[in-house]
Amino acid sequence: MSHIVIMGAGVGGLPCAFEMKEALGKHHEITVIDEREDFQFTPSNPWVAVGWRTKKEISVPLEKTLTKKKINFINSRVETINADANSLDLKNGDTVNYDYLVIATGPRLAFEEVPGSGPEGFTTSICTTDHAVDATAAYEKLVENPGPVIIGAMPFASCFGPAYEFAFILDCALRKKKMRNKVPMTFVTSEPYIGHLGLGGVGDSKGMMESDLRAHNIKFITNAKTTKVEDGMMFVDELDDNGEVKKQHEIPFVYSMMLPAFKGVDAVVAVEGLCNPRGFVMIDDYQRNPKYKNIYAAGVCVAIPPVEATPVPTGAPKTGYMIETMATAIVHNITHELNGEEPETCGTWNAICLADMGDTGAVFVALPQIPPRNVTWFKKGKWVHQAKIGFEKYFIRKMRKGNTDPLYEKFILKALGITKIQK
Repeated sequence: MSHIVIMGAGVGGLPCAFEMKEALGKHHEITVIDEREDFQFTPSNPWVAVGWRTKKEISVPLEKTLTKKKINFINSRVETINADANSLDLKNGDTVNYDYLVIATGPRLAFEEVPGSGPEGFTTSICTTDHAVDATAAYEKLVENPGPVIIGAMPFASCFGPAYEFAFILDCALRKKKMRNKVPMTFVTSEPYIGHLGLGGVGDSKGMMESDLRAHNIKFITNAKTTKVEDGMMFVDELDDNGEVKKQHEIPFVYSMMLPAFKGVDAVVAVEGLCNPRGFVMIDDYQRNPKYKNIYAAGVCVAIPPVEATPVPTGAPKTGYMIETMATAIVHNITHELNGEEPETCGTWNAICLADMGDTGAVFVALPQIPPRNVTWFKKGKWVHQAKIGFEKYFIRKMRKGNTDPLYEKFILKALGITKIQK
């Protein structure tokens, strides 16, 4: 009997655990380790931050859910990965041995790279549900004392969609309260142009997103290198295409939500030969680390090169559909290894994303994610808003039941009318 340990119980780790259990049954032991007690549906965090959702509504208790599937759960943080000894040292003092390790931790939020940013500084965050809950309190203060708002993403950010989502959701929330006219909004992003999304653009995302920002009276600054944040003031260097400072901005605000750069979590970064310089796990075509062949990784924690060089550094996003296929590939490949075979399954490096915009929405499909592409598709409409609400309910319900289906493929592709994706 082999022991497969999964670090992290997010959008990648939890589905991976369910699929792994279904594939291996009672013949092998599966353990999930996470410092949180609940799975939290991260795509709903922008709604939490304006009070449209509660933490409870988008959370799934891990121990109860995993126990039902006969999967072990340890509620602790991994402090040390002893890769040569195939063991983990946990914060609670335990040591866990493994035959295979799946790293699905997500990122560490590198707020320290921009002094004064983050929940410990002067900006809010929607990267975790707890951060989004804190952002709700800041939003309520904004409603009481309206003033300038800054939304956006800082240098080395890679997941830009939530910043756009939150800008439009906040705009919608304020319009519903008849007070949008009291809140000037500026979108500050490290992207070289609006709608770049870390993907080099998708279809006419540049034109469509610029038009929407203008239509909602949201000013924007691109090629923005946020250098520091003080109480009520953000300092931004706007670069030209050569990476030279074109203009320096001092932007006042009473409320700001800025997405940070991502890095690898400490325990992962500390393992020599496991990560790139930013702390993301290096993997081969089969999601396996080249040095430690029994360590696999999926999700935001994996190393993916940027789509292109940009004046302000940006990364490539890892969207839900891509993460799901990474997890499925890992299940197949570990199964192959346990059967004495070589890994042969690759994840699908395609980007499919539903973005809510308050009372409408946008969806893009990039197949493959890195251009040139076979399919490039970007659409807008109120139906996307409804589709994202439906998917949220569908995903959380399936997680509570211990789902093993490919959720993104079954729901989103059907909603988009796409019957088949080339693997």
